[in-house]
Amino acid sequence: MKLTNESSLFPLRKGRVTRQAHVDLPEGTFEEEFARQGFFGRTSHLYRTHPVTAWTRIEGPLRPRSYDLNRLEPGGPFEPVCFLRNEDVALHWVAPSAMDFFYRNADGDDVYFIHAGAGRLETTFGVLDYARGDYLVLPRGTTYRFLPSAGPQAYLLIESAGEITIPDRNQLGPNAIFDPAMIDTPDLEPPAEPDREWAVHIKRRNAITRVYYPFNPNDVVGWKGDLTVWRINVKDIRPVVSPRYHLPPSAHSTFLGRNFVICTFLPRPFEEEPGAMRVPFYHANIDYDEVLFYSDGHFFSREGIGPGMVTWHPQGIHHGPHPKAIPASRLKDRTDEVAVMVDAFHPLEATPAAAAVENEAYWSSWK
Repeated sequence: MKLTNESSLFPLRKGRVTRQAHVDLPEGTFEEEFARQGFFGRTSHLYRTHPVTAWTRIEGPLRPRSYDLNRLEPGGPFEPVCFLRNEDVALHWVAPSAMDFFYRNADGDDVYFIHAGAGRLETTFGVLDYARGDYLVLPRGTTYRFLPSAGPQAYLLIESAGEITIPDRNQLGPNAIFDPAMIDTPDLEPPAEPDREWAVHIKRRNAITRVYYPFNPNDVVGWKGDLTVWRINVKDIRPVVSPRYHLPPSAHSTFLGRNFVICTFLPRPFEEEPGAMRVPFYHANIDYDEVLFYSDGHFFSREGIGPGMVTWHPQGIHHGPHPKAIPASRLKDRTDEVAVMVDAFHPLEATPAAAAVENEAYWSSWK
């Protein structure tokens, strides 16, 4: 992913426009952002007389989609269910129970977002307690298992074929969004269970190989280096805000993968300037498929979406706020949402599991 802006210094202008994007739109117009590289590249703003989502019908496979992951039923102590994927990233729904075996992903890095539940994570590098709102980042090849505490468990798993990194904060400085000092890493503890036959389930090319040991395979007594498991909670992520301008989703980038980015949308104050937009602008998804997972709160740009639901807006078709969202945003001072966004450069494909929990009428929800 390229994170440089190659826009020219001064844009061309034709017809009725606003000089400052997202502020003081010409009366009776709707702004569309037409941008490359997921808001990082060259950009034009189009001022239309109708919302670009005011369609009457859509024929063919390219349409906005929504899924209710609450209706997925993962089986066994640890069986992630994949619902969207491409060659770079796969999105899964996980609801583990106590695992009497360990797991190792040889296909890629694993990023878990804890939507519901809590527990302890045992890893090659030690143990971490986790709770709702935690991101857990596990490098490819890490051996681990979940020991959930009582209560419902529901995790979003973002599996990356490439290494997960943190975006450069550039002029914001290295402590913006979250201070790296807020990152927690595992603590070494002696194995909690005695030696017995242990299995390690290794995933490679989506097939499982089971390797058995007569001792606990996480028997590490020391380690050093800069590659490890780590955790950050959403309460320790501080979104960048502007009182005068609606920032693009890329301002909320949390992690980078190969050909995709993970963003976190968190409670923040609305823009204060009278003419500034308060909801996401219409845009065309030129280069990226956009997936949003809704975890908590009321997502201010659309109705009919609740915790545990996912929306998928593929490349080539517009999306933006629902009709009621624009006036509703003027009635509140701040958002209360918690949502995870995955923007993928290569087109995603839905799995049969996703089709079984699709909200079929989502495409018409802009009417």
